[in-house]
Amino acid sequence: MFPFSSKAGLLKVGDVAPDFTVAASDGSLVRLQEHIGKGPIVLYFYPKDDTPGCTKEACGIRDSFGEFKGLSATVFGVSFDTVESHKKFIAKYKLPFVLLADTDKKIATAYGAAGPRSLVPSRVTFIIGKDGRIARVFPKVSPAGHSAELRQALSELGR
Repeated sequence: MFPFSSKAGLLKVGDVAPDFTVAASDGSLVRLQEHIGKGPIVLYFYPKDDTPGCTKEACGIRDSFGEFKGLSATVFGVSFDTVESHKKFIAKYKLPFVLLADTDKKIATAYGAAGPRSLVPSRVTFIIGKDGRIARVFPKVSPAGHSAELRQALSELGR
């Protein structure tokens, strides 16, 4: 299912986004391929639910979510936390997007975002274009300003 290995490192612009099927915070199974072609996909990896930096990042995206939707973007947050942990995080901060439970670390590994010793994912974001390829990579994310970075990149892709 995953054509890339973590030995290859972080995926790059132009790489085909590896497909996955994973449990989501809304109780569904999300398959990436079902979202390809509908608009850009923001796939953001973060270390842990309800921690200061991750909360700041998620709430920044939450606060700009209307703009993301206006740019036809789908947002998925990914960590190694469980669906139950994700549900609590979403409820506490009223997050309007789906969080994916990469408990077996396969998605993070496929994207090269498994992090040091694979204890938590690296804080990295990919924008996947309508063609299913990586359109942008943000390898060093500052939680406070990341939402603005993403809005800018999505608006540039829409041109």
